[in-house]
Amino acid sequence: MCNDKHNALKEKHLLVITGPTAVGKTALTIQLATEYQLEIVSCDSRQFYKEMNIGTAKPSVNELQLAPHHFINTLSISEDYSAGDFERDGLALLDKLFEKSDTVILTGGSGLYIKALCEGFDEFPDVPSVIFEKINQYPLEKLQAELSLKDPTYFQKVDIENKQRLVRALSVFESSGKPFSHFLGKRSRARNFTPTYVILNRNREELYERINLRVDQMIEQGLEAEAKELFPFRSYNSLQTVGYQEFFDYFDGKIERDEAIELIKRNSRRYAKRQLTWFRKIPDAIWLHPEDKIDLKTLIFNP
Repeated sequence: MCNDKHNALKEKHLLVITGPTAVGKTALTIQLATEYQLEIVSCDSRQFYKEMNIGTAKPSVNELQLAPHHFINTLSISEDYSAGDFERDGLALLDKLFEKSDTVILTGGSGLYIKALCEGFDEFPDVPSVIFEKINQYPLEKLQAELSLKDPTYFQKVDIENKQRLVRALSVFESSGKPFSHFLGKRSRARNFTPTYVILNRNREELYERINLRVDQMIEQGLEAEAKELFPFRSYNSLQTVGYQEFFDYFDGKIERDEAIELIKRNSRRYAKRQLTWFRKIPDAIWLHPEDKIDLKTLIFNP
C-alpha cells in the first residue's frame, strides 16, 4: 500500500528547462507549454521584480499571454527574496498546479533556485542584521577578495558579480565562523514529484554571439533609461546584478558609456560560463541544443 501511494505521488513530473543566459529557454518553454497545455513556473531570480524588465530579458507581453506563467513580476525591487523563500512559495504553488495537471514546467537560469525547489534548500545559521548591514557596505571588489580567501570552495561556484550572494556568504562566515560551503548539502527533502532536467546549450562561439546581440537589443530597447530610473535604488539587493551595475557605474562617472556596454557583454558571458559549470554538476541531466528535434513528451514520462 505504501509503495502504491509513493508511486502515485511520483507520477507528478516537473520538467526543468534550464541553461545559460541567452541560450533560448523562453522560446522552447513556451513552445512546449502551448503544445502540451502546461503551466510555466519561472525560477529566474531577476524576473521576479516588476521594475526590472529590459535588463532581465523577461518574456514579452505577447509571450506571457501564450501560456500561464508564475513568479514573473511578483515582487518589488525593495523586497528581499531568497532561495529559501522561493522553495517555500514554489512548493505551495506546485501543490496547486499538480491538482490540475500531472506535469509542470520549471524554467530559468538560476541554479540555486532550481536546487532549492527540486531538492530542498540548505539550512544556514541566522545572521545578525548588524553583521549583514556592515558587509553589505563593502564594494564588490572587496567582497570578491574576502570570499576567495575565506571560502575558496564557494567562490568557485558562486556568481562573483552577484553582490547579494557574496554578502550572504560572508555574513554567514562572520556570524558562524564556518564557510558558507560548509552548510551546503546538509539536507534534502523528499518531493512529491519527479524532476527531469533538460539543459540547453550551444557551442561557445554561438552562445557568446547571442549574448552580445541580446545586449545590443537591450540597449536599443532602452536599457539605459530603465537603469537610470532605478539608479536611486542602486543599493537594493535586487539590483546587484549584471546589466544594471555597469550603468550605475557609468552614471556615477566611474566609467564611460561604451565601456559600460562592453562590460555588460563581458560580465554576461562570464555569468553564462559560471552557469554551465553549475549545470554540469546536475546528475542524469539531458543536454540538448535548443533546436534539437526530440519528443519531449516521451522524455517527461520515460526519463
